[in-house]
Amino acid sequence: MERVLPYDSVDISPDRSYLVLLDQIQLPEREVFLYLNKENEVFDAISTLKVRGAPAIGIAAAYGLCVVLNRDLPVTLEDFKMRVLDLISFFESSRPTAVNLSWALNRMKSRLLDSLEKSDISNDKLLDSLYKEAHSIKQEDMEMCKSISKYGLSFLKPGMGILTHCNAGHIAVSRLGTALGPIYLAQKLGYKIRVYADETRPLLQGARLTTFELMKAGVDVTLICDNMASSVMAKGWVDAVYVGCDRIAKNGDVANKIGTSSLAILAKNWGIPFYVFGPTSTIDSKCNSGNDIIIEERPAYEVTDLWYKKRMAPEGVKVYNPAFDITRAEFISAIITEKGIFKYPYCFND
Repeated sequence: MERVLPYDSVDISPDRSYLVLLDQIQLPEREVFLYLNKENEVFDAISTLKVRGAPAIGIAAAYGLCVVLNRDLPVTLEDFKMRVLDLISFFESSRPTAVNLSWALNRMKSRLLDSLEKSDISNDKLLDSLYKEAHSIKQEDMEMCKSISKYGLSFLKPGMGILTHCNAGHIAVSRLGTALGPIYLAQKLGYKIRVYADETRPLLQGARLTTFELMKAGVDVTLICDNMASSVMAKGWVDAVYVGCDRIAKNGDVANKIGTSSLAILAKNWGIPFYVFGPTSTIDSKCNSGNDIIIEERPAYEVTDLWYKKRMAPEGVKVYNPAFDITRAEFISAIITEKGIFKYPYCFND
């Protein structure tokens, strides 16, 4: 599949010794790649958002598991098993809301347990089996993104204005993107889509990442502050809202970057369709509704200090900094996965 950028944001080195990540914290100023093979390095990369985007962190954790084992291969099969289970538990704790992380690690666990049933299994063969599973997770994600993008393209017409929030593009997945994927396909068809990108406070994924990759692809993109969305909609510049997601509940409630639910309410008010894009691995049918989704809370300094030359709030002020919010199903015009377009009322089963 053709890349939007000349590289993938998450990959493995040719000798399978390192997890290779584009350090998204350093964008857009510098495009720096990290080479990681220690468990604390992998955990830190996920928890501090050096790698981010629900599909990307799942792939990173799967490959990360392999390179950590490769660096210090356990001696016995029992040691190997316990080491894998410990690493899975450790990596799962790095980001609690994005279900792709636990989904990918559960696949690695299942592959481990299935492989242990074979009579001729060895530690080397176990490790090779895990590498193959991690590679499959990435390859499947590429195909899923391609399918999602084709479905999303069906809503687009030449000259449309699309508002997006956070970053659900090439650098948030294995390749291409979810919410931005249809826009890249439309760009190739000459649709000349106009994109309005929310800055996405407090981590500025829209300002730093979405504008970065859209400009690289030659897409017409305009950066706006989060609180400007209503004004842009009122002017008639927005024909649809395209966002990604980190977890989808059984009833269609969606967890996505903080600020998403506000956009859904605004879009409903202005009569603008609101579309959510994500692979089926993002669906958590064990969550009956958004009320069951654990929302990650992040450090106060992201609001008071990060990106500023000096602190922008009084010392000692209380800060509430949830990383995600819940968009209720009734505000979502459609949820687009690699399996098709789903509309309200939603019911996602196993």
